[in-house]
Amino acid sequence: MTTDLSKLTTPFTFKHGATIKAPIAMSPMVPKSAEADGTIGADALAFYGARSNAAGLLITGAANVNEAGDGFDRGVAISDDKYLPGLTKLAATMKQDGNKALVQLYHGGREAYEAQKHLGHTVAPSAIKFPFLSYTPEAMTEAEIEQTIQDFAAAAHRAIVAGFDGVEIHGANHYLLQQFFSSYSNHRTDKWGGSLEKRMAFPLAVVKAVKDVVAKEAPDDFIVGYRISPDEIHGDTVGYTVDDALKLIDKVADFDLDYIHTSIFTGYGTVPEGHNKSYGELVKDTVAGRAATIIVSSVFTPADAIDALNYGDIVAIAREALMEPQFLAKLQAGKAADIVTEITPDRVADLKFTPELADWFLMDNSPMLPLPGQENLEPLLKK
Repeated sequence: MTTDLSKLTTPFTFKHGATIKAPIAMSPMVPKSAEADGTIGADALAFYGARSNAAGLLITGAANVNEAGDGFDRGVAISDDKYLPGLTKLAATMKQDGNKALVQLYHGGREAYEAQKHLGHTVAPSAIKFPFLSYTPEAMTEAEIEQTIQDFAAAAHRAIVAGFDGVEIHGANHYLLQQFFSSYSNHRTDKWGGSLEKRMAFPLAVVKAVKDVVAKEAPDDFIVGYRISPDEIHGDTVGYTVDDALKLIDKVADFDLDYIHTSIFTGYGTVPEGHNKSYGELVKDTVAGRAATIIVSSVFTPADAIDALNYGDIVAIAREALMEPQFLAKLQAGKAADIVTEITPDRVADLKFTPELADWFLMDNSPMLPLPGQENLEPLLKK
């Protein structure tokens, strides 16, 4: 029996009018391809240009909105107007095959490792010693919180000027917005912490600031999305439950966003404990048509993607986009059988990995989920 793949090549229109040529997104990832100072150069343009046919919606990974939020070696910066020339080239490159291009707005908080290296400190909701960090972040002052909210807004302005089709606010993966929402990392007693509602205050303030800029400056169809991790559990310690996350998602959806992107690492169909529906279905029920939903996690084949669309409106590919830059192009050409799901030696050059990205996967105790055939990246480490 042949699987009908037509759903994967059917255009999708967001609520404010932007249309993507397929309900497939390239998930935001950090390819370690920007220059050392965060500017966009040849490596970043090569990486994203090679993937301009991977999906209908392309999202950059983790563009830091200020210097204190810089978490990645060779990460993208959107924290100053000096980055605009490169960002403008990046937007054009990502859109060259008729895709929509988004930049993900991010602050690493306690996990801003580059800030720790260059500034000598990081900031977070509270000054807590975390067992997985060699340093203790500083608690943000009221002024720093307000400035960071404005930095997200300023970054959205730069995304508009650079020609991106939208922005994704990064509220997931243990970075600053999630740190404020989590009772594990937020021990504040002021208006930014304490109760669940107060722990929502910072991420909601960021969403409002970004939406205000977009309303004033952007085209009507400019896309705004929010990425969230659906729960945070550290063994016996719970930062927040899926029910807590759904309450935040409900509030975020009230800001007239285009989509909610659920960041899952355990499989797109995973059902959280105590529930009889998957994370994706719970999010979709909560959003209740106010925004589209994007689902991600372990999607490698067209059959995976078709199945994932049962859990969200758009399916995002991450590792598969690293291994198969022509994922959507092959679907559109009727060549689904030619889609590659591993790295082979003959294709390494075409994937445009930097040595730093290859090392991230190959290093001892790598934090990355493995890529089939990643051992074939080893020659890049010698460059």
